[in-house]
Amino acid sequence: MTEIVVIKRDGRTVDFDKDKILQALLKGEQTLTDSISTDRIKQLTKIMEKVNQEIYSRFSKDIKIYEIQNIVEHMLIEEQEMELAEEYIQYRAKRDLERVRATDINYTIQKLLKKDNTVVNENANKDSEVFNTQRDLTAGTVAKAMGLKMIPEHVSNAHLKGDIHYHDLDYHPYSPMTNCCLIDFKGMFKNGFKIGNADVASPRSIQTATAQMAQIIANVASSQYGGCSANRVDEVLAPYAQINYEKHMKDAKEWIDGEEKQLAYAKKKTEKDIYDAMQSLEYEINTLYSSQGQTPFTTLGFGLGEGWFEKKIQEAILNVRIKGIGKEERTAIFPKLVFSLKKGLNLNPEDPNYDVKELALKCATKRMYPDILNYDKLVELTGSFKVPMGCRSFLQGWTDESGQEVNDGRMNLGVVTLNLPRIAMESGGNLEVFWKLLGERLDICKDALVFRVERVKEAKPANAPILYMHGAFGERLQREDSVDELFKNKRATVSLGYIGLYEVASVFYGGEWETNPEAKEFTLNIVKTLKENTDAWGNEFGYHFSVYSTPSESLTDRFCRLDTEKFGIVENITDKQYYTNSFHYDVRKNPTPFEKLDFEKDYPKYCSGGFIHYCEYPVIRQNPKALEAVWDYAYDKIGYLGTNTPIDHCYKCDYDGDFTPTAKGFECPSCGNTDAKTCDVVKRTCGYLGNPQARPMVHGRHKEISSRVKHMNLNDERTITKQSNN
Repeated sequence: MTEIVVIKRDGRTVDFDKDKILQALLKGEQTLTDSISTDRIKQLTKIMEKVNQEIYSRFSKDIKIYEIQNIVEHMLIEEQEMELAEEYIQYRAKRDLERVRATDINYTIQKLLKKDNTVVNENANKDSEVFNTQRDLTAGTVAKAMGLKMIPEHVSNAHLKGDIHYHDLDYHPYSPMTNCCLIDFKGMFKNGFKIGNADVASPRSIQTATAQMAQIIANVASSQYGGCSANRVDEVLAPYAQINYEKHMKDAKEWIDGEEKQLAYAKKKTEKDIYDAMQSLEYEINTLYSSQGQTPFTTLGFGLGEGWFEKKIQEAILNVRIKGIGKEERTAIFPKLVFSLKKGLNLNPEDPNYDVKELALKCATKRMYPDILNYDKLVELTGSFKVPMGCRSFLQGWTDESGQEVNDGRMNLGVVTLNLPRIAMESGGNLEVFWKLLGERLDICKDALVFRVERVKEAKPANAPILYMHGAFGERLQREDSVDELFKNKRATVSLGYIGLYEVASVFYGGEWETNPEAKEFTLNIVKTLKENTDAWGNEFGYHFSVYSTPSESLTDRFCRLDTEKFGIVENITDKQYYTNSFHYDVRKNPTPFEKLDFEKDYPKYCSGGFIHYCEYPVIRQNPKALEAVWDYAYDKIGYLGTNTPIDHCYKCDYDGDFTPTAKGFECPSCGNTDAKTCDVVKRTCGYLGNPQARPMVHGRHKEISSRVKHMNLNDERTITKQSNN
């Protein structure tokens, strides 16, 4: 039989798959009846065979997709399958209408005005009640509609169907903006910079340095759409704390007798300056609004500085966070804190900065942050040490033409995420079909990512002076220069994201597959395949294509919602109403922290462009040693670890702990309080923390958070404490 090629709406061609017609008929039948009998499947199979005969009798070379659909519709009518024909026709019409509406600005604006949950709650950091956020959402809605027309048609079609997700359409490609970055604060402080009409000189105190840092963060956040990070901030700020110390020492020598008293005075005054500066920075960041109508997604990395000034900065960052914000001492959502652990510096009791680690543990048990980076493992995984850009996007080790390692001033150009659970369900549990479909989707992702790179290269330095001309991206370009000078030769990354390895393996091995070595090897092979493809793309195009474990703040909802429409309720997959983040262990299960880390540790070497691990704990404020045991266990196994522990607080009844999830949000288990004004509910949204009571999340993310099970009970906690003491 001659092979027929199907011409899709976007112009792509694929081999004709006769089984897809039966799948479409079965899907239509599922919407009409609760269950499908064996006899009914046989009836529909006969209809499929008649459709195929009709296609092969009329077409010998190629056939357009709408011609197949017309034949199916007419065959159903001929067979007196009126209800099924009506369902099939309505489904196709609905899909066509959705495609048109996605690029219809009037329709998308109406969704925004009606406060559609999937629009206003897509980003938990945006308060859709305030004017500047509403303005950004309106602009973003228009930009999405225009962006879907700008990207290649087959990429747009795949995004709308839910095969892939082209991230941040509200900013890119309508504007050729970059995603996230490590700001080169060291270079900007040293050489000065410009914001607006102001030429800013090098700071002469730590207070001025942190004030400048806040202004830089606000301007950078308004010039890109992703997170921005301050790498090794304790080491960056230490020289400016030393300036304070030298001023105080000069005063001490003038007014105080005795070298010892002079030294004590200068240190005490400098320590106070450092604390005040770091407290001001925390308040500044939490009160900033970028042009996108949100608090800048900011990360501070620290912990590797070895001197006195660096250590005092580390302590101040942690003590400020422990104290909390405002008169109610609420948990600060930003900046995200990432503390670096390094053997010989702060890991073990004999290390000189071990006391800072103890303070970090105290902070994590009370405020969830800091997350930790394990120095040696991170270097092994990514080729150099640096904090993530935003919450989890990692640069790979890179050296410039002179052989100098460069991390600060580099950036990511965007993300496209692959819907892996859909591929698994479309394969019908057939591995050969799965790998074939995966290859086809990866081709689309490649085209999407290459388009992202090419579009960003169209920016001009003057479009974002803070980034390209005044030092945030390291090198300082002139107005006439090409921005590609900062992207090419793998200086910049562009990321292939993925979601739902748990759901994929559940299709083939069932929902309890984590203890099945064959199933785990299958999931590892998937991520290996992604890395092999991105490595090949990087060598072909000269940019660092990386595999990225997508945070999936809203995507956990979107992909699952679309797949529920396509496949119905599928056990362990769509029935949960969310998809599992990247390679993570099923959140509904309760392995110990050690078992969870042992399971997940094998994945990041294939997705070193972005990853993070979490463990769920009960309230552990009185037992930081339990947390330390996990940190120590993780040191040589994983690179990046977050702490999830209940820190909710009710100001009505003074309850401290874990608020109860409800359909509408979270409530105090003691008094039933749900008022965001009188309670502080803080949950791990993805890489960042969020306050779902004040800024609600999309449904799927709320369901995922509500489903999380603690990875340690009280007996485990006592055992861990005993082990750590030994």
